[in-house]
Amino acid sequence: MTTAGQLRVSARFADCQIDDLTVDLQRPSVARLFIGQLPDVVIKTVPYLFTLCSHAQRAAAQAAVNAALGETPRPPEQEALWLEVLHENLWRLLLDWPVAVGLPPAREAFIAWRALRQDAGCVAQTRDLIEQTLRPLVAACRERLAAATGDMAAITPAPDSRLDAEAWLAYWRGEVAEPPPLPVPASVLAAYLARQAEVEAAVTALADGLPFPIARAGSAGWGVGQTLTARGRLTHAVHVVEGRVARYRVQAPTDGFFADATALAALLANRRFVGLDQARQALEQAILALDPCLPYTLEVHDA
Repeated sequence: MTTAGQLRVSARFADCQIDDLTVDLQRPSVARLFIGQLPDVVIKTVPYLFTLCSHAQRAAAQAAVNAALGETPRPPEQEALWLEVLHENLWRLLLDWPVAVGLPPAREAFIAWRALRQDAGCVAQTRDLIEQTLRPLVAACRERLAAATGDMAAITPAPDSRLDAEAWLAYWRGEVAEPPPLPVPASVLAAYLARQAEVEAAVTALADGLPFPIARAGSAGWGVGQTLTARGRLTHAVHVVEGRVARYRVQAPTDGFFADATALAALLANRRFVGLDQARQALEQAILALDPCLPYTLEVHDA
């Protein structure tokens, strides 16, 4: 197991369908390291423990602690947060999704963008990348996904920017039994198109200097902070007692999407396949649509 954890997905291919889909998500209990710590120590430590989307992790931790202690929110690193979302989405769209549908990745274009993303001309470079490389590649990938799934979604979905810190606070305080549900993509193609929409929205926000979406809620030692990542909503929740962290929780999109097989099964519902290879490719695409933030293994057994 890596420090991020590990995901195992298994299924059985029988009668042209995927059956007996199971998901086993193993995550190390990182939050226990925060128990007994000063809240400021948690904020400083989080980016080192969560190297993936580290800026978003820090922003959510900062918002949770500020809310719990009644502090004025500290300004986040807006540009770094937008660039982080762009990096993760472009990685998937230019490298992983083409391979998932049988096309060559745009590796050189991504590497060139990544090397210069901190430069002053990043916005112009990103717009060139979108126009010259991303949009044509998305069109080709979209055509293959539509043909394979029968999903002809013509309208590009808007990025899901809903944050629900107040609802999460009610759960964190024990006032409701379950946390608010994480929105699940309507289809594999919808999840794919949402990534393109997020890239377009992020580069516009970066150019216009728009604030990155961050929400917080809490008081009297209870705090919840939320922000967005390329995978969805990220939540940090803290309970501070006598100046020390008594409880802490991190809820990443992967934790919600892969808590069980429900979300994955929904993306594969009513799909039929001509053989094991096609079924496995569809399952790989469904996993990529939900985009776990940790390594995974996949086993598909032919019945």
